[in-house]
Amino acid sequence: MGKGPGLYSDIGKKARDLLYKDYQSDHKFTVTTYTSSGVAITSTGIKKGDLFLADISSQLKNKNITTDVKVDTNSNLLTTITIDEPAPGLKTIFSFKVPDQRSGKLELQYQHEHAGISTSLGFTANPIVNFSGVVGSNFVALGTDLSFDTATGNFTKCNAGLSYTNSDLIASLTVNDKGDTLSASYYHTVSPLTSTAVGAELTHSISSNENILTIGTQHALDPLTTVKARLNNYGKVSALIQHEWRPKSLFTISGEVDTKAIEKSAKVGLALALKP
Repeated sequence: MGKGPGLYSDIGKKARDLLYKDYQSDHKFTVTTYTSSGVAITSTGIKKGDLFLADISSQLKNKNITTDVKVDTNSNLLTTITIDEPAPGLKTIFSFKVPDQRSGKLELQYQHEHAGISTSLGFTANPIVNFSGVVGSNFVALGTDLSFDTATGNFTKCNAGLSYTNSDLIASLTVNDKGDTLSASYYHTVSPLTSTAVGAELTHSISSNENILTIGTQHALDPLTTVKARLNNYGKVSALIQHEWRPKSLFTISGEVDTKAIEKSAKVGLALALKP
């Protein structure tokens, strides 16, 4: 268990990762290599139906400074510079995209044993200011996530969240979309030895009176192979199996079936990540 309440993005993260991480219906291939100077170069290709997307990225670490540069299919160049702990508990992230001259952004993150704060500011004449903060401890955390548009003088995002954590259970409650969406999530570790866990998320939209309930589980067949499954109240069933056939190299196959439209073809996704 980490020290302090973490950041706002950590509220409900365990349940979200269990229910949604690594599930996909596309075909994805990732290869990472390292140069003699220690630069990591990663090439990624994704096939979405008839569309093929690709990007290449590099990462250089020098003491506490990490520089990431990524070029995508549309010739956009994204650069991110992260300075880890220029002061105790502080992280500084500077990012910009070429040719978008309005994309520059500075983000500051600060974590303390009783608080976690993240704030970002765009480098424009009328920037959007983002702020999120959490107070509490390892066990209970209360936080808010806000975005303010200085051009219009309005809040574009206003969320709040509450999280409770103990040795084998994490429960969270969030209010999103300026109070229109309520979400409750639950994550329970059944067996640490086999990474067996169960989780659930219930989302209610006040404006549409719509409820979405998703439940899921995961289990490690062996130290290198994990299976996951999930089901929602709309009858969509998904499952995946992930195998680490060498350190940090993963092969994942996932599928989804709509039980209320069984005549439709199942969606199948493949992902292969290779690292030396």
